[in-house]
Order: sequence, then C-alpha cells, then structure tokens
Amino acid sequence: MTRSPHKPPARVAVIGAGMVGLSTAWFLQEAGVQVTVLDRTGVAAGSSWGNAGWLTSSLAAPLPEPAILKYGLRAMFSPSSPLYIPPTANPRLLKWLAQFARNCTTARRDRAMRAMVPLIHGALPAFGALEAGGVKARTRPADPLTAAFRSAQDSKGLLEEFAHLKSTGRPVDFDILDGAEARNAEPALTDEITRVVRFHGERLIDPARYVRAIADSVRARGGLVAEGAEVNTIHPTRTGVTVAGEDYDAVVLAHGAWINRLARQAGVRQIVQAGRGYSFTVTMDQLPNGPLYFTQQKVVCTPLGDRVRIAGTMEFRDVGAPKDPRRIQSLVAQTRSLLHGAHLDDRQDEWVGARPCTADGLPLIGAGSNPRVYVAGGHGMWGIFLGPVSGRLLAQQILTGHRPEELRAVDPLR
Repeated sequence: MTRSPHKPPARVAVIGAGMVGLSTAWFLQEAGVQVTVLDRTGVAAGSSWGNAGWLTSSLAAPLPEPAILKYGLRAMFSPSSPLYIPPTANPRLLKWLAQFARNCTTARRDRAMRAMVPLIHGALPAFGALEAGGVKARTRPADPLTAAFRSAQDSKGLLEEFAHLKSTGRPVDFDILDGAEARNAEPALTDEITRVVRFHGERLIDPARYVRAIADSVRARGGLVAEGAEVNTIHPTRTGVTVAGEDYDAVVLAHGAWINRLARQAGVRQIVQAGRGYSFTVTMDQLPNGPLYFTQQKVVCTPLGDRVRIAGTMEFRDVGAPKDPRRIQSLVAQTRSLLHGAHLDDRQDEWVGARPCTADGLPLIGAGSNPRVYVAGGHGMWGIFLGPVSGRLLAQQILTGHRPEELRAVDPLR
C-alpha cells in the first residue's frame, strides 16, 4: 500500500456514465460521498451499450498476444477481416500500434495476464455487492457458454489457452462434444460445426439494462447523473478541482475511448486507442440455449429477450469515425453459415462502439500526477466484466488515500 496524508473527499465528479464510471460513483456513495456523474451523451451510450455482456473469467485476457499480431499484419488492409487496421497517417495511432506490437510477446502477455488475475477474482463479488446494495438488475447464468468450431483442429488454440490458464491458477470448467453430439447439444448451430467446447460456471448480463440500473440506484441515493454534459477541460485548484464550472474535492476520468485529452492533463502518457466493435440484433427461428462464441471468426452471439445480439470485429481507427457498413456485412457473412434460422437480413440495433484499448492490454486505474484527479479506463473488451471491481477498488483508493495492491500493476502513470 502507498501511504500519504489524506482527507476523504465529500464531493466527487465522475466523467463517464458507462459501467466503469457509474460503478465508481456507486461505491463512493457507499461511504457517503456526494457524486455527480457527467456524460457527453447519456447513460450506457458508449461501449457499454452494444457489448455482448459476458462475465467470463475463462476468456478475460489482455488483447496483445503473438497470434493477434501475426494475424493483424496479414489482415490489416482487409475491411472484411475480423481484425481491421485501416491504412493511416495518424501519428498517434501509428505510435500506439508500434507500442502494441512490442507487447505482442509471450513474456509480456503472461505478465499482463498475471496483473489481471486480482481484478478477475474480484469481478463477480463486485457485481454481488451492487445487487445486494440495491441495484435492481441481475447477472444470470451463461451455462453453457459454447465455443463452436468447424473442425477439431480449429479448437486447438482455445484448448492450449485453457491449459495455460490452469498452469497459472485459473482452471476452466469445460467439456468437449464432437460431430452430431455437438450439433444436438445446440440446435442453433449448422452442420458445418463439428466440435463444441462448453464452458460452465460463467455468467452474463444485458449490459445496457444493467448499467441503467446502476444509474437509477445512484440517482435514488441522491447522486446526480447529468446527460449531454461534455467536459473538455478540468482545472485543479489548491483545494480541489473545477469541472464544468463546479468545484469538487476530486474527479474521476472514466469516459472510455475519449479519455486521452483529460488524462494527459493528469500526467498519463499511455495512449488509449479506440478498438471499435460492431453489433446488431436479429430474431431466430429458435433461440440458442446460451451464448455462442465462434472463435475463428471472432463472433459472439448472446440471447437477449426474444432476440440475439451478434457482435464482433476489432477495428483500430479514430474514435469519432463514422460507422463502416462493410464491418456489419462482414459480421453477417461470418455468421450466415454458422447459425440456423437467423434472420440476418432483418437486423435491428446496428451499432458501433469504441472499446478503450491500451497498448499493453491493461486498464488504467488509480491516481494521476495530481492526487485529486483519478483515472479509470482502458479496459478494452472487458469494461463490462471488470467495471464494477475497478470502481470498487478505485473508490477504496479515493476514500483512504491508499492504493490497493490489486491496482499496483494498472497504475495509470506506469
């Protein structure tokens, strides 16, 4: 623990009304802090909205790895590829890509995996604390969560990853089915699927509904959630920080892929790059028994009510770039031969969201260079899963002035 003289704040501004920002605000309220949450658009309007909603310790991992670098170099010029890096002259993106490439080694990935373990272990208990404290949404079982493959060979990488996780103290509960047995276990799969790996013990949520429920709880306990409030600068003072013309004791920057400008004011050198994902919802003749993961195609399918959300792709480009319809068509093409009875030409809720990605694959959680300015972002694809535990630990640091050991490796000033 890092110790310094500290007076707990009475009023805190949180910039960003996604899972991370609202969770931080909620856990601050547990200690009686008056919170104001400010968002440029609205609650769950960013990457929290179209997320697949999976709460899975078996798959949570840093993005940089040797395989993704090799794949990305082959596919970077193809808009139909699951991983797309369009040609660019943007110096910030080029710098981030160079840093990302340096982290795509086995040694650095293993180090990042170890750093994520404390957050992963605390993830579901943090959801439990939210629900026990009055948040009305609930997590639900995702049992089984099914990874589907056209061949046994295609599953080799996932099974090797499971063996690696077991060696690092993160065993995965799974079973394997082949041939007709695989398809019978999940009738939504087409005959092209010859192997499935079924995960057990995982959970999921409807992400937009869950984040809105946290916002409702924050409001019910006296907090202010201000939508349509864009913050372009912050002004630290001798006794606090001024945000949007109001004085606070501290501020938390938790506004996803838009965090760079304000984070730089807090001394953060790490670049947060938008890793844009796409999704849409469709009806199906028969809903899947549970979530589906097509690992080779990087496509996930989540039953939500009477529809299925189909999500995937990773696209490194400017956070404000318009939606690229080719990426939606890529998702449609990848999915068409894998799912029975999916009405892919009758799509709703087409969406692009900017996942906030760091070059080393680890989030930025903790104090900036000014002890009144805190950062909570850069979770990549795992902001929904790790948002509540990040908010819980950061609230602890803000309240006590002591950095929890779980946050040491994700220091925003690293």
